[in-house]
Amino acid sequence: MTIDQTILVTGASSGIGEAAVRELAGRGARLFIGARRTERLEALSRELGGEIGWHALDVTDAASFDAFADAAEARFGRIDALVNNAGVMPLSPLASLKRDEWKRMFDVNVHGVLNGIAAVLPRFVAQGGGHVVNVASIAAHLVLPSAAVYCASKFAVWAITEGLRQEHDDIRATIISPGVVATELGNDITDPAIADALVGWRRQSLTPDAIARAIRFAIEQPAGVDVNEIVVRPTSANM
Repeated sequence: MTIDQTILVTGASSGIGEAAVRELAGRGARLFIGARRTERLEALSRELGGEIGWHALDVTDAASFDAFADAAEARFGRIDALVNNAGVMPLSPLASLKRDEWKRMFDVNVHGVLNGIAAVLPRFVAQGGGHVVNVASIAAHLVLPSAAVYCASKFAVWAITEGLRQEHDDIRATIISPGVVATELGNDITDPAIADALVGWRRQSLTPDAIARAIRFAIEQPAGVDVNEIVVRPTSANM
């Protein structure tokens, strides 16, 4: 099935974002991809060819996100879908009082999603349709020691997505909640014990292409079908 849509993907320089770009490009979608590491975006665009544009993006900066969406519209004429994928996960116990890391998680994981919605929502309303796909986590459904703030940020993404769905009958809203996935997420953990534990958790993990296929499934549904949530876990793991 060909996907005749223009789709924005954030956090596209690696992991789930990169895998989503590859999956959607393989189905013929027009893609506009963003991240801070622009050299990776340029290389990915050059490798895949086709209709792929790229632009530097800091999801925590509303002006940066607006410029990203403006550039996509200038390139392709319209925007049909946004995949809000960028995220960070510097886990630590609350008693560590890593306030800067807590703030960073909410800036990227929550405000980044809101900045994306704000950048595309007026366009979707004006054109009478659109699709926001937010990548959250199984952490939106449970709380674990050392992950309280991360879980809170992902539950916020779940709530925002559900609110968007309820407020707009003509705009599709999907939340993708992956279990453990082998990506760079968590490379910014500064607590050595938790960093070591993450290696153990990832012994049973999904690869990013599994999540990319879930994103593609939600996007390729007919206009009247709104896939609201997909939870994807490794078969042999609880998370």
